[in-house]
Formats: sequence, structure tokens, C-alpha cells
Amino acid sequence: MTAPHDPHSLQGLRARYGVRHRWLLLYTLMLGSMAAVMSSTIMNVAIPDMSQHFTLGQSRVQWVTSGFMVAMTVSMLTTPWLLARFGYRRVYEVCMWLLLGGGVVGGFADDFTLVMAARVAEGLAAGVVQPIPAIIILRAFDSNEQGRASGLFGMGVVLAPAIGPSIGGVLVDVFGWRSIFFMVVPLALVALWLSRRFVPTTAPGGVAANAEGDGLDWVGLALASASTLMLLNGLVQLRGDDDTVAVVLLAAAALGMGLFVAWQRHLLKARRHGQRRPLMNLQVFSHRSFAMGALVAFTYGIALFGSTYLLPVYMQMGLGLSPSYIGAALLPSGILLALTIAVVGRLSDRYRPAVLVSLGLALLALSFALMPTVHPASGLALLWAWVILGRIGLGFILPSLNLGSMRGMPKALIPQASSVIGFVRMLGGAAGVSVCAIVLEWRLSAAGVSLLGGGHPAASLRAFNETFLGLAAITALALLAAWRMAGAPAAHSKD
Repeated sequence: MTAPHDPHSLQGLRARYGVRHRWLLLYTLMLGSMAAVMSSTIMNVAIPDMSQHFTLGQSRVQWVTSGFMVAMTVSMLTTPWLLARFGYRRVYEVCMWLLLGGGVVGGFADDFTLVMAARVAEGLAAGVVQPIPAIIILRAFDSNEQGRASGLFGMGVVLAPAIGPSIGGVLVDVFGWRSIFFMVVPLALVALWLSRRFVPTTAPGGVAANAEGDGLDWVGLALASASTLMLLNGLVQLRGDDDTVAVVLLAAAALGMGLFVAWQRHLLKARRHGQRRPLMNLQVFSHRSFAMGALVAFTYGIALFGSTYLLPVYMQMGLGLSPSYIGAALLPSGILLALTIAVVGRLSDRYRPAVLVSLGLALLALSFALMPTVHPASGLALLWAWVILGRIGLGFILPSLNLGSMRGMPKALIPQASSVIGFVRMLGGAAGVSVCAIVLEWRLSAAGVSLLGGGHPAASLRAFNETFLGLAAITALALLAAWRMAGAPAAHSKD
């Protein structure tokens, strides 16, 4: 049921703003996404200061990041149901209020439990918000504009984690860890103001939100949450001394995921008889391009999050660079990544996304494979060259992956597809950090070197190089899936 006479519906806003509305809507969502992404990436620079303030050990302080990631990963799956039930504007505004509240509560908190509650609230909001822009781009833009829209959006969102840690480092030095929480507040406030003007109250497809529609699949949500929590905990435990706990947690996570898939299949079959809809519509995997894109997204998550962990540790421990130098050195490559995304976005309108994704994966794998050529004695020019090469590769992947995965898919499945691919990417990211850490510690141990220092510098450097080569091999394997993405052009009609 549409709402043609509602001035705040999609149709009403289009009548008021004309063809400009879709761009104004995209910029509004971009601002909220920047707030969400910044809240997820910038906290790392505040963890040492926060750990000292609350006198926390490593096992407790890691939950500042892990709690956020679990909340963000699982909440992505609820986005399609929330949009259908409450519409774009209400869902978006609640997320902005959660980010705003999390920033204020976390910034003023004197108890670590409140800090954790604030981080979980921010994670829930960040997870729900992230699939929404892809839904808008694929449903509201013509096929010859989708790449440009994806590029502009990606450029803005990537600038947040590129610039955020550098600004955050200065704020922590001057004002302490609390200032990091407050950074998200102005972005959330402006996003709330813009949402009242440009975000429609309607649901995907331009139909009125149905508050009396299907209930949420709470069983599926509980299974997905428990499985993700055990997976992340199990991966962390693999880096500890007790492998038994890790094996039990990972086995329980695998069992939970199996039960989750079985439950989703049951609900999908029972849907024909009026049962509630599943949390994850497994029909999205029946489309070859999406199934291949999901594999690429998982591998991309491993490469992106794994290298984000590995590069600073490598530059500090392997090459002996100072932390402040590392932050300043990585900033230009982050800005270049944002510019690359903007350019490649336009190319996505003219070339098959599968080709652009494959090129990006090849460049990213090559950048990892060339890391062993870097040596402190020969200067750092090669290091910057390979880091920049990898960021250019990421710039080719980011705006093209969603388009290549979901073009040609029925529009009714796009909200589900967007949330699922985000969920898969975040699972890959969680795995990537732990896999890189495990491989690195294994190779350092084999070389007689501790992660805390000691041992021969050449042996330490060799262990890092072997880890980078492993990351290159994983990234290169994703090329097999990328080439099978059909990348068919989308229909020109809009919602």
C-alpha cells in the first residue's frame, strides 16, 4: 500500500525535491554511516588510556571492541525487518539517537559497565545503518548512476576511518579517552536534522511501513547472536594458552550456525502457510552473482581487517617505527583510497563490476606479496608504494562489490541481500584479525621471537613477511569467485 498523499513518503519527497531527492537522501545517509563507521574504528586509539583509567586487563578491555563487533554484526540481519515494519526514517533516526546516546553516556561514564553498554548501543546502531545505503543505491538510482552514487558514498564513508584515528590520537593526548566518544555526537545531530527533511517515512519499495506486519524471528536472532559471540570468543581464545576452550567454543559456534541455517530453511518453507518470515532469506544464495559476491565479501573482510591489524604491528615491531609516525604515514593512503573509490564508482557504470572487483583483488594480493621486498636498511619508499598499491586495490573493490553481487536480483530481495553481505563481510573481518594474529605469533614463535620484543630483528621480519604471503594467497583465492559474478546491468526503473 503506497502513501501518495503523505508529504513525508518517498513519493511526497520526490514530488517536492524532484530528481535531486535521491542525491540529498544519499548524502544524509552518508553522514549517518560516517558516524557509525567512525564509532567502530576510532576507539582503538583510546583503548590504552581507557585500560589505564579503569585498571583493566587485556581480556576485559578487548570487549570494548569485541562487544561492538558482535552487536554490529548481528544487528545487520534485522535491517530488512525493521525497514518493512517501521520505515526508513524511524529506523534511521533511532539509530542516530543510539549513536548520540552512546557517545554521551560513554563519554561521561565512570563505570566500565556503562562504557560497555554505550559501545553495544553504538554497535547495534552501526549494524542496522550499514546495509541501508546499498538498498537506496540499487533501488532508487538508475543503472547508469549506481556506480557514481556508490563511489561518492564510499568516498565519504572511507574518509571517516582514514582521518578519524589521526584526529582521535590528538584528542586522546590532549583531552583523554572520553573525547573519542564525543566525536560521533555532532555527526549524529546533523544526521538527525537532515533525516527530518530528506529520509522518507515509507519502507523499501515506496510502500507504507506496516507496524502490524510479521514479528521478528527471535529464535533466528538468538541463534545468530550466540553463534557469532562464540565464534569471536573462540578465535580470541586460539591466541591464548588454552586450546581446549577455543575448540569447544568454535565447535559450539559451528553447531549454532548449522541450527540457524536449518531454522531459516524451515521458516522459508513454512512461509507459504502464513508463518513469520525468516531473519535471513536463504533465497539470496540461489543467485550465482550474490553467492560468489558473498565469498568475495568474506575474503575481503579477512584481507581488510587482517591487514588493518597487521600493518601497524609490522611497522612498529618489524621496522622499528614509532606509533605517531605510523599514524601520520597511513593517513595519505587512506585519503588516496577515498579518491580511488570516487573514480572507480564512475567506472562501475561502464564496466562489469566483476572486472573491477577482480582487478582490485589482484592489486591487493600483489601488495601483500611484495611486502617481503621491504627492508629497513634500504629505506621505506617501497613500503609506502606497496601500502598505496593495496589501498588502490581496496578502492576498486569497495564500490563495485555490492553492485556486482546484487544487480539483476529481484528488488524485493535487495534489502535481505544487502544485510546478508554485510553480515558475511563482518564475519570475515572478525576471522581476519584472529587468523593474522595466530599465524604471526606462530611464525614468531618458530623463529624464537616474542610479539613483545626480543630475538633477532631479521627473524622477526621474516615472520611478518610469511604472514603477509599467507594473506596474499587468501586474497588471490577470492579471484576465483569474483570472476563468476555475472555483473549484469540493473534495470533502469526506480521504486
